[in-house]
Amino acid sequence: MALGATGGGFSTDKWGVGRRLPVPEGANADQGRILMKYRSYGVLGLFGLLFLLIISGSWYTIDQTQRGVLLRNGAFIEVEQPGLHFKLPIIESVYKIDIQTHTRTYGSGQDVMEAYSADQKPAHLRVSVTFHVAPDKAQEMYNRFAGDMEAAVSRLITPRMNQEVKVVFGQYTAQKAIGARGQLNVDAAKALVEAISYDPIFIIEGVQIEDIAFSSEYIRSVEARMQAEVEVQRQQQTLAQEKIKTEIAQATGRANSIRAEAQAQADAIVLRGDAEAKAIKARADALASNANLIALTQAENWNGQLPTTMVPNGAVPFLSVVGH
Repeated sequence: MALGATGGGFSTDKWGVGRRLPVPEGANADQGRILMKYRSYGVLGLFGLLFLLIISGSWYTIDQTQRGVLLRNGAFIEVEQPGLHFKLPIIESVYKIDIQTHTRTYGSGQDVMEAYSADQKPAHLRVSVTFHVAPDKAQEMYNRFAGDMEAAVSRLITPRMNQEVKVVFGQYTAQKAIGARGQLNVDAAKALVEAISYDPIFIIEGVQIEDIAFSSEYIRSVEARMQAEVEVQRQQQTLAQEKIKTEIAQATGRANSIRAEAQAQADAIVLRGDAEAKAIKARADALASNANLIALTQAENWNGQLPTTMVPNGAVPFLSVVGH
């Protein structure tokens, strides 16, 4: 048996002959109202979903490392600071400008940077530049470069970096550039900052000359010079040591000479003392054995003259008047 909808009711067809079934009164009207009701709910739901999507897309946040450029129908309105913000749906848009620190390296890989020192020594440099977009230049960054960091760097930093670093490097000799790398970095950073000061979209945080590669011939000459300097220093140290040894030997000789002289003087004093002591002892022994030896000695030493002045009742020297 087949069921089919025909006209205003249903029919059954068992032997190919259909018979219409009766339809309840008002059924078609109810079905239409239900269908219209569901259609209304669907349209409302669609509009509600679209409204929610639009509203949710109108809220946005600006990170601390960003600044937001607010546009209305493509025209600049203002620069948004970090935080939560709202924009009008459809007619307003926001472009985020990155202001965090970036580092660009030059002279690595195929990007060769060649420079000459003050003494005309060629060298390949590898230089890194650290920078960020000035927060107060977000609008200018968008107006001129549509926020394209690569385009701005290629236009403002790269040409002047190549020029200024080569100029500064040319003020240093090869030896000074190697020995005073810190001052070389400071001078290069100062030159680059001054070169882009007229167009200060970027703030240069630092310039680092990471590597200075001279030619192999110059490296060999530097090594030979360093070896020669080391040899000269070694010879100077040897001469200084020999001089010290000579001075020590001379001082030792003078000390020994002084010691020997003092010893000789001491021995001479001892010998003189012994001789005088023996002489005194001999005189003492002679006096003890002969009392008239003193008078003999006085007589031997007298010059034959009598005193011109006499003390009353005084005796005449060397004269002994014996009664006879």
